[in-house]
Amino acid sequence: MTQGNTMGIKGYDYVEFYVGSAKMVAYWYAKALGMEVKAYKGPETGVRDRTSYYLVKNNVKIVVTSPLQPDTYEIQNFLHKHGDGVKRWAYAVKDVELAFTRAVSRGAVPVVNPFQMSDANGVVHMATIKIYDDSEIVYFNTEQYKGLFQPGFAEPQQNIQLYAEDTKLMEIDHIVGNVRTNEMKRWADYFNSTMDFETFVDFGPGDISTKYSALLSQVVRSKDSVIKNPINEPYKGLKKSQIDEYIEHYHGAGVQHVAIASEDIITSIKALRKNGVEFLEAPKTYYENMRKSGRKPDETIEAIEAQGVLCDFEDITGGQGYLLQLFTKPIGDRPTFFFEIIQRVGGAEGFGQGNFQALFESIEQDQAKRGNL
Repeated sequence: MTQGNTMGIKGYDYVEFYVGSAKMVAYWYAKALGMEVKAYKGPETGVRDRTSYYLVKNNVKIVVTSPLQPDTYEIQNFLHKHGDGVKRWAYAVKDVELAFTRAVSRGAVPVVNPFQMSDANGVVHMATIKIYDDSEIVYFNTEQYKGLFQPGFAEPQQNIQLYAEDTKLMEIDHIVGNVRTNEMKRWADYFNSTMDFETFVDFGPGDISTKYSALLSQVVRSKDSVIKNPINEPYKGLKKSQIDEYIEHYHGAGVQHVAIASEDIITSIKALRKNGVEFLEAPKTYYENMRKSGRKPDETIEAIEAQGVLCDFEDITGGQGYLLQLFTKPIGDRPTFFFEIIQRVGGAEGFGQGNFQALFESIEQDQAKRGNL
């Protein structure tokens, strides 16, 4: 265990969504994001109250879960209030008992005490703590397990192995939470105190704004930077911010988006577009201003512009790094959850502050179409 990570957190593991129809959503992930259904649980595996699909693309791992019975209250109540959304995400840890005990002793709210699940393939260790409203963080260890995912899951019963372009998505880069006014610092302090994280970036009043709306944001991370969790809250502006819109339609605080890293974002975005994924569009002046700035990425500006990718340069010790990113439109009916595709070059560690103006103007264009600006 490194001095910078006293919790023994190795990185992100999986993200679990509660959805209205897991089978249809699994199809979307397989087709749109180019993921593969690796495991399944449901009536065919002896589970009567819910069904789950486990999808994988390189080190991106997603679970989609739906209720099968009216009395599956945990999932039904979540869906009734929030719609499809992230219920929990998992940190892979070296020792579940140690991580959980340390977090709770420092103020984390326990949801499920450490326990283990076992079958013929071995043992999985898990424990859960509370985060934003109805969301959860799972401490997860599968070092003693050789199965597909965890006990209760078996080979997929359905044939959802359809053709999709290779999206080259590699791993989760960060997970972003949206919270109410005056909650951001509380949750940042919660991460920092309970998991020995640190506040890496703090965007205050005026740092992230357009002529219409604004927000505040803090980025907390593990001290070895394997985990990064930005947290946003609304800030006063002339019109409703994207965070206000999220909280209004999600009916509370929760996960706004998951950022997935690519080693070749141009190829990834091309493939995702062919697979049917919709993205936000940058203002026309964005690329004109990039050319005028004189700073150039290794990729041509023409290639970036053709796919609508945003580029933010960072001055880094020993040279220049930059961040390439693009955001999908909300993937469900409510204007809540979306994905970010990201590529970090030359040691870039930021979150695209230089792109905020263009990004939020494009979000506001979609808000206006929905009548929510």
